[in-house]
Amino acid sequence: MVALSGLSERNEFSAVIIRTDFTDEAAWREVTAELDSSSQDDDPAESYDVVDAPELDGADTDAILAAISAEEELWNQLSVVFVADGTTMRAGHHALLAVTTLTREDIDDDDEAYEAMVEFGREFRTVPSGVHSIHANLELANMDFEEFSSNAHEDPEGVFRDFLSTAG
Repeated sequence: MVALSGLSERNEFSAVIIRTDFTDEAAWREVTAELDSSSQDDDPAESYDVVDAPELDGADTDAILAAISAEEELWNQLSVVFVADGTTMRAGHHALLAVTTLTREDIDDDDEAYEAMVEFGREFRTVPSGVHSIHANLELANMDFEEFSSNAHEDPEGVFRDFLSTAG
């Protein structure tokens, strides 16, 4: 199993971005610039933590979740992680993969609630500016994962952008 170094040092209020693709530094700078410009924090760099994980390049969702679960204390603090993978770097919108860390057991073994949460899957794409809203609303339990994944599902490209418009 792959262990992710750096997760234990994260700010508990920050979104976690796992960077798995290192093929395009210019694209990565565009992603971080959008993350910084969309942050509401005085210091945008404190609103998200990046974990470099080249060993997860090309990994599927299960492998990413397995790597995170190795950090049990962190695993219990997160409801979502964001992955900057090859698709992120190649797509013009640089959408990151948002992955829920919640399992059926986390939803009190409630099959119906879990199935509703993952109706559109355990993951969806979000533009970098959506990361802060998704993270904050899930951490505060203002909204549920399925509200964001449903919105992404309705987008022609399958990307969460915001709740005010649907881009095509």
